[in-house]
Amino acid sequence: MIRNILIPFFIFISATTLLAQRTNSSPYSYFGIGDKFSNATVEQSSMGGIGVAFSNYGFLNFTNPAAYADIRFATYSFGLLNNDLTVKSATTSQSSTSTSLSYIALGIPIGSKAGFSVGMQPVSSIGYSLSTSIFDANDRLMQLSIFEGNGGVNRLYGSFGIKINKNLSLGIEGDFNFGNIENGISDLRADVFLSTKYNEVSRVTGGSLKLGVQYHKELENKLVISTGATVKLANSLTVTGDDYLYSLTFSPTGNEIPRDTISSNKISGSFNLPIKTNFGVGIGKFDNWYAGIEYESQDALTTNGLLTGGTNSAYNYGKSSRLSLGGFFIPKINSISSYWDRVTYRAGLRYEKTGLSVDGSGLNTNFTPIDDFGISFGLGLPLKRLSTINMGFEFGKRGTLENDLIEENYFNFRVSLSLTDMNWFIKRKID
Repeated sequence: MIRNILIPFFIFISATTLLAQRTNSSPYSYFGIGDKFSNATVEQSSMGGIGVAFSNYGFLNFTNPAAYADIRFATYSFGLLNNDLTVKSATTSQSSTSTSLSYIALGIPIGSKAGFSVGMQPVSSIGYSLSTSIFDANDRLMQLSIFEGNGGVNRLYGSFGIKINKNLSLGIEGDFNFGNIENGISDLRADVFLSTKYNEVSRVTGGSLKLGVQYHKELENKLVISTGATVKLANSLTVTGDDYLYSLTFSPTGNEIPRDTISSNKISGSFNLPIKTNFGVGIGKFDNWYAGIEYESQDALTTNGLLTGGTNSAYNYGKSSRLSLGGFFIPKINSISSYWDRVTYRAGLRYEKTGLSVDGSGLNTNFTPIDDFGISFGLGLPLKRLSTINMGFEFGKRGTLENDLIEENYFNFRVSLSLTDMNWFIKRKID
């Protein structure tokens, strides 16, 4: 039992360090609380992100807490994400790579009709560095503005699911969000000795509550049809901190040398997130195959006390939605002659309206929606005692080159290790 406690403890400590070092290179991470991470396991992400109607006795499910009613073994799981990103404008292109921890989680059964899970995940990440230049008629640089940001938001969660009867399960999940965000704008002008910088340093905190339900019905020929739905209640993320406007110079190596503080103010506001709903349906055969589709939607987020997405801003928020479809296939889960017959093969599609609209013209009159489309597939490689190594691959595109905006083409490689302990509650005997 001591070993069972120590393993997730040390993984949690390592996860805290990795989350603190998380990086991002997307220009779209400038907006709001940053570039949002997928709230899905590697297995789910490999199937287009589906999961609201699906449950399994040995895998975690970050989409619907009702799924933990079917967990039968103590399961540790942690995932990693490697993102290869190519950012294109109408005239230039730039590539980058970043690696981050996707999640660290533990699921435990409670008897034969309930289960719970605890863990930590990134919610969003900020990591951009952009610049704009102004030249005179003789092509001489007159002004350079540098936009930089870093930080992000994480969450600690706890989920519980219970069977009401043979077919119906209910679940509840609560989480606490926390993180630090820093955004800065440096302004350098020709023939001016001192530059200026506006810097915001803020802390984000808040909690949320999600309710879930799943219904499974066995049909003829061992087919099982499943439906599921979740409702994440409206919640707010509180933002507090300070902003500074100060003068500075730069050393020959490019390091900042602060001089005088021009002004400083307190930051106090909130991001208000409306109700988010998710509904899905699927059909399949137990430990053989599954195919499902789901739809998630949320009204536009709003802000209080923050200069974000207002009527005079270069961006705003609208209703967001996601449509996903996918599934898996296992040729023969108990095959003795062929290892590859025991492998899980996954695939899926995802189309998402992020809710973010940006005006690239600078006139605040021509807002273009930023949409996201991805194609994914993956493998679940079985180890001993139901443990698995899961690999996922996703190709996608976000944004557009229209209206002077930026298009991102990305390749995500995800990997997770799911360790199943079948002896968690077995009392050892001493002869």
